[in-house]
Amino acid sequence: MFVHVPVMLEPCIDALNIRPDGIYVDGTMGGAGHSSEIAKRLVNGRLVAIDQDSDAIAAGGERLSAYGERAIVVEDNFKNMKNVLSSLGIRGVDGILMDLGVSSYQLDCGERGFSYNIDAPLDMRMSRKQKLSAYDVVNTYSEQDLADVIYNYGEERFSRRIAANIVKKRSVDPIETTLELAEIIKASIPASNRREGPHPAKRTFQAIRIEVNNELGMLHDAVSDAVDMLNKGGRIAIITFHSLEDRIVKTVFAEKAKGCVCPPEFPICVCGHQPQVKLITRKPIEADERELEINPRARSAKLRVAEKL
Repeated sequence: MFVHVPVMLEPCIDALNIRPDGIYVDGTMGGAGHSSEIAKRLVNGRLVAIDQDSDAIAAGGERLSAYGERAIVVEDNFKNMKNVLSSLGIRGVDGILMDLGVSSYQLDCGERGFSYNIDAPLDMRMSRKQKLSAYDVVNTYSEQDLADVIYNYGEERFSRRIAANIVKKRSVDPIETTLELAEIIKASIPASNRREGPHPAKRTFQAIRIEVNNELGMLHDAVSDAVDMLNKGGRIAIITFHSLEDRIVKTVFAEKAKGCVCPPEFPICVCGHQPQVKLITRKPIEADERELEINPRARSAKLRVAEKL
C-alpha cells in the first residue's frame, strides 16, 4: 500500500495561494497527499499531477479520481513539465509544487532498495523504466568515481575508504543487496564516528540514490522551466531535503529575481533585464515541532517560495 505523509502540508498550501479557478501542477505527486489538498480547493480549476513512479501513479491516481476532471494524472518526470503541459494544451499555470527526494513509500517498500534497514536487491530507481540502478553504480563504477559520488552527493568524509572497500568486496562477488552494502559502509567508518548521529550508511545511500536518478543534474533546468510556465502572480513552492538541492533551488530563484545584470561600473542600466519573480521566502520555511512529532522525516525539509512578476 502506498502510504504517504505529506511534508509541510499547511505551509505548502498557504504558499500556493490557491484560486478556485486556477491551474496547478504537483510535479511530484507521490501518494497524492499534497495533490488532493490542492484539488479539493478547486471549483472550475485544474490540477496536473505528475510522477515518474508507476506505483505512485496507481495509488495517487486512485486517490485523485474522486475529483473527476479537476485532476489529471501524468506518468513522467517533472523535468519534462513544459512538454507535459503543452501536450494538454496548457500554456501557463497559477501554481507549481515540487516535493523533491525519496517518498515515504519508496523508503518503506523493501523491494525498491532505497532503505539501508530492509534487505532488498540494490535498485533505488524512482522510475522502473530507467536502466541504471544502484546495482550498476555499486558494481561497475570505478573506485574514483564511486568515491566522488559518495563525497559530492553524500558529503561523506569517509568516501574514499567506503569506495575502496566496495571495490575490494565486489572483486570477490558482486554486491547484490542493500544490507550487504550497508555492512560494507558500516565497517568502513571508524567505531568512534558511528556512536552518535544518523545511521552510518545514510549519506552513502543518499548519494547513490541521487546518482541513479540524476536528481541534481536536471534540477537547475527543471526549476527554471517551471518558473517560465507560471502566469503573472503564480507561485512556485519547492521542498528540498538535501543541502545541494536547496542550494540549486536558491540559486535559480536568485537568478530569476535579479534585475539589471550590467557591470557595476556602468553608470546606467543598458541591459534592460527585468526580474521574473519576487522571493516570498528570503529564508526557507522549516517544519515546526508539532509536525516533527508526527513526521520525523520532515526534519531536514526546507520550503522555498517565489511569485511570478
